[in-house]
Amino acid sequence: MITRDEALALLLEYNSEPFHIRHALTVEGVMRYFARTLGYGEEEDFWGLVGLLHDLDFERWPEEHCVKSQALMRERGLDERLIRATASHGWGLTVDIRPEHEMEQVLYAADELTGIIFAAGLMRPSRSIQDMNLKSLKKKFKDKKFAAGCSREVIEAGARLLGWELPDLLERTLEGMKADEAAINACFGEDGAFLRGAAPSQGRD
Repeated sequence: MITRDEALALLLEYNSEPFHIRHALTVEGVMRYFARTLGYGEEEDFWGLVGLLHDLDFERWPEEHCVKSQALMRERGLDERLIRATASHGWGLTVDIRPEHEMEQVLYAADELTGIIFAAGLMRPSRSIQDMNLKSLKKKFKDKKFAAGCSREVIEAGARLLGWELPDLLERTLEGMKADEAAINACFGEDGAFLRGAAPSQGRD
């Protein structure tokens, strides 16, 4: 299995935009959070790798998203389970790989949602999600003009796949992002540039 350092190096080989790097780190942390809270603690590192690499191809090949990434990973001899899991969040858009495992369903449900939560945090006086509550997030979610590029339909479909109520998904994802916000922010300079590799603070030595 690829190590976390190797996965980050692979991500940075194909991604240079701070926005995309931040998103990868954010989803990595959220996936680790869900692994622990859903009873998959022994697989936390693997869930994190899935989150870190899920958008490996998006910056350079957006029209081949979740297709090109499979080829890139196979060229490196990566685990087929990792390849399938990362690609499954493109289900119904660019691939027909249905999210089956709970890990894949969490990625599918939470990926777009992290974008809404991050954007909502930037709108707050604190420019942080630490003081955001579920009520505030639900208001932003219902405003289809806010973070319009983040598909509410995908998020809602993801909640249904998991068998969760939408507010439950919103609250859990928000809590997962709160836990790593400071660690991720520390990886970016005042100008927004990526400074160094980051390991989500939770559950890591």
